Amino acid sequence: MKKIILLTLCLMFGSFTLTGCSDSNDPFSEKEYTADVSQIKEISIDVRDRQIEVSRSEDGQIHIGYFENNKETYDITVSDENTLTVTSADSKDWTDYIGVKPSAEVRKISLQIPDTLLDTLTLSTTNEEISLPALAVTGSIKISSNGGNITFGNLNVRDSLTLTVKNGDISGTIAGSYDDFAIQANSKKGKSNLPGNKENGEKMLNVSNNNGDVNIEFIKEPNGAVGK
Repeated sequence: MKKIILLTLCLMFGSFTLTGCSDSNDPFSEKEYTADVSQIKEISIDVRDRQIEVSRSEDGQIHIGYFENNKETYDITVSDENTLTVTSADSKDWTDYIGVKPSAEVRKISLQIPDTLLDTLTLSTTNEEISLPALAVTGSIKISSNGGNITFGNLNVRDSLTLTVKNGDISGTIAGSYDDFAIQANSKKGKSNLPGNKENGEKMLNVSNNNGDVNIEFIKEPNGAVGK
């Protein structure tokens, strides 16, 4: 009797495993969302297990490229306050997490931003990296990755820059001089070229990393840039 019960349980588990693998192979389709930059003041992307790659838009509009299937989708909305929000809207069962994860190509979100300045940019993901080009905003930038690196070009902020990573590195350049920023940097299990605390500065730089390195350089921007 015990052997029969064990055999039945094994068959049931095997069935769940096959089901999970089948669902994970549900084909993805490529999609794009376009927004008029004049209608957007803030962009917020909060997703799971997705690489976020930011680049410059060539046509003056905001473009978001992504992949969806029946189980893995996104909610994309624009609020009355002109905030463009992208969030994960997965409808997975626990069996869908069994098997091979989707290819790197479909686990990527591309965000194209024009030269027209945004007020605020917020990006957050897990288990993947976030990369940004040289970029200026009239307010703040906040970037977070749990399980991936953050890399960036010359980031130019008027108010604050917040960078948070667990199990990954932070590296890039910031527009402005070292003296422009008050700094709060908390680094565990890694190297950092920033002081833990620096009080003086018109802008704020907050950096937190656990199990990774921090390497950030400051580049003096031209007079009259948004950062001044």
